[in-house]
Amino acid sequence: MIIWISSYPKSGNTYVRSFLSAYYYSKSGEFDFNLLLNIKQFPSERFANNKSYTFINAAENWINNQNIFFDKNKIFFLKTHNSLEPYFGNKFTTPIQTLGAIYIVRDPRNILTSMCNHFSLTPDEAFAKMIDSNASLSRKILNEDYSNFTFLGSWSNHYKSWKNNFSFKTLFIRYEDLNKNKHTEFKKIINFIESLTKKNYSIDKKKFENSINSTDFINLKKKEISEGFGESLDYDKKDKTNFFNLGFKNKWQNILTKEMSTKIKNQFLNEIKELEYE
Repeated sequence: MIIWISSYPKSGNTYVRSFLSAYYYSKSGEFDFNLLLNIKQFPSERFANNKSYTFINAAENWINNQNIFFDKNKIFFLKTHNSLEPYFGNKFTTPIQTLGAIYIVRDPRNILTSMCNHFSLTPDEAFAKMIDSNASLSRKILNEDYSNFTFLGSWSNHYKSWKNNFSFKTLFIRYEDLNKNKHTEFKKIINFIESLTKKNYSIDKKKFENSINSTDFINLKKKEISEGFGESLDYDKKDKTNFFNLGFKNKWQNILTKEMSTKIKNQFLNEIKELEYE
């Protein structure tokens, strides 16, 4: 069964994934980038039984690929940026494949500034993507396989698709709270996972502390600079854009123009109020 680590891009998914990989897949809680291989991304070519020649074809294969690659008698953590909105009638997952999900949500104004850095976009281009109900993450590779097609939709629809899902349990974590109340939020995540798996293990306090400390954003940033990070879009380039850029220091108030910040707030006003980002 699958436990999803889900988010709209640039919302802290890799940060949470790093902590979980350190806590569950290391002996002492000391993080290493190789540990992230235990929590792979879906959709992807590695989890595709057949080629997908179109986006719709890729969506048609989502559930079938989950059935083939992930044994229902085992627990798998998977990272995803996929929306839960059906894509041309194709569901992303169902309770047959999924045990639960952890959804990381972030202030859309900070997402925009982070997207500008990560994808090399202007603020207007990033905003256009965030309001595009047909937006996706995809890249065509040499063998014409679109199996890694990820349907995003708009930021609002992405968030609401997971929020309004009652097919399986979903824990919502605000990215900002991982900075303000780090220990509380990560304990919440561990307890949620244990409740899903029905394992009544007490938290290993030393390992828990090590996992938090070794995946502190500053430490992740230092590791990327010294070791490189294979998931960076510019990993093979000489002039790299760091995957771990500003983190919690990314403050839209210091980066966005007043016009753009107002534009985003007006667009996502209901969600900003609901998530208490005003």
